[in-house]
Amino acid sequence: MSPARPSAWNTLAPRDVELGPGNAPKVFTHWRLTRGPDDIAWLLLDRANESTNTLSEPVLAELEKVLFDIEGMGAKGLVIRSAKKGGFIAGADIRDFKGVTDAREVERRIRRAHEIVDRLAVLRMPTVAVIHGYCLGGGLELALACKYRIALSNAKLGFPEIMLGLHPGLGGTFRLTALIDPVQAMTMMLTGKTAHAKRAKALGLVDAVIEERHVENAVRAAVAGEMKTNRGSLKSGVLGLSPARRFAARRMRTEAEKRAPSRYYPAPYRLIDLWQEHGGNVKAMQGAEITSFSELLVGETAQNLIRVFFLREKLKDSAKGESGIRNVHVVGAGTMGGDIAAWCAARGLRVTLADLDRNAVAKAVGRAAEFYDKKLHSSIERRDALDRLIPDFEGAGVTKADLVIEAVVEKADVKRKVFDAIAPKMKKDAILATNTSSIPLEELREGLAFPDRLVGLHFFNPVAKMELVEVIAHDQANKAMLDRAHAFCGAIDRLPAAVKSAPGFLVNRALTPYLAEAFVMLDEGTPKETIDRAAEDFGMPMGPIELADRVGLDIGLEVVRMLKDTLDDPIPEIPGWLEKKVESGETGRKAGKGLYEYDDKGKPKKRSDAPAPGPEMADRLLLPMLNTCLRCLGEGIVEDEDTLDGAIIFATGFAPFRGGPMHYARSRGGADILATLKRLEQQYGPRFTPDKGWEDFSGET
Repeated sequence: MSPARPSAWNTLAPRDVELGPGNAPKVFTHWRLTRGPDDIAWLLLDRANESTNTLSEPVLAELEKVLFDIEGMGAKGLVIRSAKKGGFIAGADIRDFKGVTDAREVERRIRRAHEIVDRLAVLRMPTVAVIHGYCLGGGLELALACKYRIALSNAKLGFPEIMLGLHPGLGGTFRLTALIDPVQAMTMMLTGKTAHAKRAKALGLVDAVIEERHVENAVRAAVAGEMKTNRGSLKSGVLGLSPARRFAARRMRTEAEKRAPSRYYPAPYRLIDLWQEHGGNVKAMQGAEITSFSELLVGETAQNLIRVFFLREKLKDSAKGESGIRNVHVVGAGTMGGDIAAWCAARGLRVTLADLDRNAVAKAVGRAAEFYDKKLHSSIERRDALDRLIPDFEGAGVTKADLVIEAVVEKADVKRKVFDAIAPKMKKDAILATNTSSIPLEELREGLAFPDRLVGLHFFNPVAKMELVEVIAHDQANKAMLDRAHAFCGAIDRLPAAVKSAPGFLVNRALTPYLAEAFVMLDEGTPKETIDRAAEDFGMPMGPIELADRVGLDIGLEVVRMLKDTLDDPIPEIPGWLEKKVESGETGRKAGKGLYEYDDKGKPKKRSDAPAPGPEMADRLLLPMLNTCLRCLGEGIVEDEDTLDGAIIFATGFAPFRGGPMHYARSRGGADILATLKRLEQQYGPRFTPDKGWEDFSGET
């Protein structure tokens, strides 16, 4: 029996979640209702057979029944809380949104949901939402219907609907703009960004931020009317006037256009319109919200973005499990190696970073410190992350590492020399991973004593932004090692995509013809800004010229050389000027100069007077990419279209509102793509020769 802890230690120890009185609750399928001796009712959401609380139609329908009981029980207050450890409510159940086509039916269902939430809002007693962890979308809308919101310090609140091509649809548009500074409210909904507990308190979104041990007392204070609130702002009165809203809305549209062009993403502009037109008029705004949400939900953009949501979930599901990885050793402190090390340390792993160049290690740690200052929320988090990122000038960390990541220059002989040096020092159950962007693992495993423990972990630049990691298998790789590699990606909040070893793997092989065609256009005299705009007009986050600079012209050159030497794909000749740029050190954004020159903030300097792209430019750029994607599917490089679409979206930013390259191809139709490729082949040559798979490629499934 362990000795009793001192009382002070008990006070500081983590507390179990306060779930109300201990007497037997009235149990529904998803909700539990209890009433304490102080006459405060506690309503707990614990969605059946799910690890996360979401608001489905059955959950809301049952809430209505519970509210009937609460109205008749004579309680003097109501607390709503989640019984799930992870958080409050993650939003609506997106499964209810998938594939809907009838806007009128959606509107009927949404109006019914509003009636239920409105019933909560008008309860004749103080209502208190106690929020821990995530509180998103419909979950936050439910909390907004309560009179008070108490947040635990780990709470994160937000409206991510804009990422799905929607805006809040369960009362968020009118309740949030009425509660806090309307401009701040609109910014929150338009960006989809979450507010941590302290920020939420400063906004007036929550009334108190407390620790778990104070929940019961805070609830009693709220129910007794003793909780101080900080709501509304001077702007609320001003923006109640139509001219002021019109002026603010104009600025919002300008900012939204920079992030989400209106021709592809209607939701931000629908949200701005309904606030400008109805702001301050709750009834009118509620009706407009319901209609607008319903129309958006059945639209192509929302349905494609919902598809992307499920692509993400599929990749996340492949990352479940225990990796057994606590210590990571990274060899190579360049841009990729240093940033991989920094990311892993930020996610809680102990990381040793080695490089023959001590200055490279120092620079990598400096970049990490800057990243932590920007992205980590407290000085303690920043300190701890830096403590976990250990410069390792002697390479001693390899002996304790559960995972060793090689991230040196993209040359097979150099990588094999690194393997020769570190392999004898590795633990017998440690994984050896290479961050190669194009070299087949069959080539890299030559001479390796344990090829079964070699896997590919291909991160994308910039590591902190690009979510995808290609997990590359070869025919001698141990499945348990691959499973651990997938779980490692999940542990560091990255999305693993399983691909087979082959030159360029999936993403770089698909990108190469896209970038190569851009270089051909450059040689034809087309301004680089015009080329980039053609891709951006299609919906890409950046054009191929800027992307080549972002990837690194040196890396891109090695990938193209590898693919030309090993594949039969008809890739254009490597331009001499590209080789000269790499030789002179003009390797792209990381060098301050590549195809573009870059300012001190890393932004490319672009001409503003470049001509608009011609009508066929987007097809010239993108159809070779689609052609290669289809070829990769046929060769078994990737298992299915969903994995391919997710990989290309999350590695390159491929226009997400189009649902992925193969989904776009099905929407457009195989016959149209085949005919267009044949026409381009006649005009420009064999690099546009259609893959045979187009002949049997059907339209949208």
